[in-house]
Amino acid sequence: MKKWIIGDPDTKISGKISSGSDLTPLCAEVLVSRGITDLKAAAELIRADSLESPFQIKDMEKAAEIINAAAEEGKRICIYGDYDCDGITSTVMLYSYLECIGADVTYYIPERAEGYGLNENSVRKLAEQGTELIVTVDNGISAIEEAKLIKELGMDLVITDHHQPGDEIPDALAVVDPHQKDCPSSFKYLCGAGVVLKLIAAMEGGDYDSVLEQFGDLAAIGTIADIVSLTGENRFIVENGLLMIRNTERCGLIELMRIAGLMNENGECRPVSSETVAFAIAPRLNASGRFGSPVQAFELLMCDDPDEAAVMAEKLNALNEERKQAEDRITSSIFEQINENPELLSQRVLVFCGENWHHGVIGIVASKLLEKYGKPCFVITTEGDTARGSARAFGDFSVFECLTSCEDVLTKFGGHKGAGGFSLKSSDTEVFRARLQEYAASAHEVMPVYVLKAEKVLKPADINVNNVAGLRILEPFGQDNEKPYFAVAGAVIDDVIPLSGGAHTKLKLNYGGSFFYALMFRTNTEEMKSLKGQKYDFIVSLGINSFRGNETVDLQVADMRKSGINQNQFFAAEDAYEKFKRSEPLPEAYYKRMTPERNELIKVYTALSDKDIMTEQLYMKSDPANINICKLRICLDVFSELGLIKMDYAADRSHRLVVDKKSNLEDSEILRGLRSKWKTKAAQ
Repeated sequence: MKKWIIGDPDTKISGKISSGSDLTPLCAEVLVSRGITDLKAAAELIRADSLESPFQIKDMEKAAEIINAAAEEGKRICIYGDYDCDGITSTVMLYSYLECIGADVTYYIPERAEGYGLNENSVRKLAEQGTELIVTVDNGISAIEEAKLIKELGMDLVITDHHQPGDEIPDALAVVDPHQKDCPSSFKYLCGAGVVLKLIAAMEGGDYDSVLEQFGDLAAIGTIADIVSLTGENRFIVENGLLMIRNTERCGLIELMRIAGLMNENGECRPVSSETVAFAIAPRLNASGRFGSPVQAFELLMCDDPDEAAVMAEKLNALNEERKQAEDRITSSIFEQINENPELLSQRVLVFCGENWHHGVIGIVASKLLEKYGKPCFVITTEGDTARGSARAFGDFSVFECLTSCEDVLTKFGGHKGAGGFSLKSSDTEVFRARLQEYAASAHEVMPVYVLKAEKVLKPADINVNNVAGLRILEPFGQDNEKPYFAVAGAVIDDVIPLSGGAHTKLKLNYGGSFFYALMFRTNTEEMKSLKGQKYDFIVSLGINSFRGNETVDLQVADMRKSGINQNQFFAAEDAYEKFKRSEPLPEAYYKRMTPERNELIKVYTALSDKDIMTEQLYMKSDPANINICKLRICLDVFSELGLIKMDYAADRSHRLVVDKKSNLEDSEILRGLRSKWKTKAAQ
C-alpha cells in the first residue's frame, strides 16, 4: 500500500480564480492545491507564450559568433553529442542547421561502452581527422582534462550543456550552460536540446520563428525525454513542439510514429501528448544507444527518404523490443532471487545483483522496482572482475549521500538525490550491500514511504465531461507539472467487469448515488470479484471516453484501499514486521501484540483459497480492524513454513495448497520464537 497525501484546496480562492477566467472549477481547485492563489499566478503557470532572448545565457553570443565564423571560414566543425535521446536530438539539430548553412560539419556520438561525454580516445581521433572546432551538445561541463587535451592538440572548443558545473569550468572559447553561477538567464532548467535551440536562434541573430518551425519537434522530444522541469520555457518548447510533431515532415519521425501505433488507418497522426512522446517515441530513440548504436537514431532523424526511414524505424523498434526483453529477463531473475530469499524484501534498501545483466537497462529496472516495492533500489551487474550499478530513490533518502558514504568501496560514482550510477570491483559487491544497509539504518530510523498525491477528494458532481476536459489546459504534463490525481472516498463496488479476457478489469462504482466506471489495467478480474458490494477508497486520474458521439468520464485507478483503513497504523505495523524480519530490537510489548492467536490464524486461512490473492487484498478481506498487516504477514509466514500455502513473495500473493494431513500450529518455529520473547519476560 502506498501512502496517500490528499489536498484540500480552499474553494473560496478557487472560486475567485474560476469566476475570473475560463478555467473550470475543478481545474481551478487543482491550481489552488498546487499553491496557486490568484489569477496572475495561474496565468503565469499556464500561459507559455515566449522564450527569453538566447543572449541572456552566458557566453551565448560568443558561442554563436565563433561557430558562425568557423562555418564561413570553412573550418572543420564536429558536433560532439551524447547517446541518449536528448543528446541525439541535440546533435541532429545543430548538425542539420550547420549543414544547411554550408558548413564543413561532421558529428561524433560516443557509444554507451565509451561512457558519457568527451574522452581522450575520441578527442585524439577527431584531431587526426582534421577537426578544428569541437562543439559539445548535452555534455562537456565536467570535461576539464579533455578540454586541456583539445587545446594541446590545436583544436578549439565550444561547450553547450545543461548539467550542473563543478567548482572548475573547462578551458573553452565559450561555455554555454544556464547553471553557471554568473549566468544571467532567468530560466535554468533547459535540457541539451533546449540549449541548442537557443544556440541556433542566437546564430540567426536571436530570431526564434524559423528555428522553432524547423527544430521545435526535436527540441520537444529531447525536453520530454530528459525529464527536466515542464514549467516556464520548457512548457513553451513542449507545447509548441507537440503541435509540430503531429504535423512533422521529418520522414524518420513519421515512420517512427507509424511503427509505434500513433498513426490512424488514414495515415494521419493521432493527438500527441507529452506522455505519447515519453512512452512511445523516446524509448525507441533511446534503444539505439542501449542496444545498437546512437548513430542509428541520428540517421533516422536525418533521413529524407520514406522507404529508407521505414527500414530504419523497424530496426529501432526491434531494438526497443530487445530492450523490453532484457528488462523482463533481469526482472524475472530478480523475482527468482526474492522467492529464493524473501528476506531481501525486508531490507531497508533493495539491492539486487546479477551476472552480465545488460547495463543499459538496469536503471530502468531499478525505477520499476522502486515503484513496485516502495523502497530505494540498487541494481548491480557483474561483468568479470568489475561491477556497475544504478540506483533510484525517493523522499528524504539521498542516493548521492548514500554512495558518498560508501565511496571507499567504489571505483567511481555520481548522481544526485533521486538517482545515481556507480562502479566497483565484483569482489566488493557483498561488502557494498552491507554498507548500504548500514547507511540506511543510521540515516533513517524509519525509512521514507512511497507517496501518492491527490489534489482533492472528488464529489460526485465534480465528475463531469466539462470539468475533466477543462484539465487539458494544464498540459503538457511532466516533471514539476504532474498529471493530476484525485481521491474517490467511500465508493461501493457495484460490479466487476473483465476486459481482455480478465487481464484487465473495469469496476462499476456507486459513488454517492451516481455511477462511474473505473479502469484497472494489469489487474486480474478474478482477484477483484470478491470485492463486489464493498466500500472502497481510490486514487484515480480522469479521462474522457468517446463512443459513437457520446462522451463519458473514465476513471483510471492508481491505487485503492478498503474504506476506513488507518494508513498511519498500517505503515507502523509494516515497519514493525520488517524490523522483526531483520532481527532488529522492538519494544517488548510488540512481540505479544504481533503474535497471532489460533482464532486469528483460522480467520486468515479461511480467507485464502486455491486461487492467488494479493496480500493487501487479503488484508482488506480478512479483519483489518483487528488483524493488522504485521500480524497478517506473520500468519502467512507460519502457513508457508508449515507447507499450507504457496507464497509468491516477489508478487506478494499466495494461495492455499492441497494437504493430505493436518498440520500442528505448535510445530511453527516462528510462533514458538515470538512467544518465547514475551512469555519468558512474563515468567520473570
